[in-house]
Amino acid sequence: MNIIKEIPSKETYIVRQPVLRKGRPIESCIFEGDDLDTTHHFGLFNNEDLIGIISLFNKINPIFAEKSQAQIRGMAVLETHQKKGFGEALVKHCETCCNENKVDLIWFNARTAAVGFYRKMGYQPLGEPFDIKDVGEHYLMFKKL
Repeated sequence: MNIIKEIPSKETYIVRQPVLRKGRPIESCIFEGDDLDTTHHFGLFNNEDLIGIISLFNKINPIFAEKSQAQIRGMAVLETHQKKGFGEALVKHCETCCNENKVDLIWFNARTAAVGFYRKMGYQPLGEPFDIKDVGEHYLMFKKL
């Protein structure tokens, strides 16, 4: 049985590290704003096991005109559970959360390898690819709700 529920930021590290910060210290899994009251972290549990995570930040990107925006960060599913719809479930959970809270736009920086995944869910890339130090090439992506 799969359940998505809110979790503390520290619980995300066991998925963030092997998927997003492989070979790097656990401290690299701490994101600025992780512990703000306005930030929400969701874990996808398969039985009792945490297999996927996503974080939703209340953050404005000045490139977009919408006054109510949210940023997705740290979306990750353990390698052994990828390509089974869990990532899509996590993103849809965030979209539902945003709709309930009258958020007009979701944006994030997507790794180049994940652009196709997000396109299938209606997100659009904007601008040219850019490099995030020690992480790799990304695209700014967004979706109006």
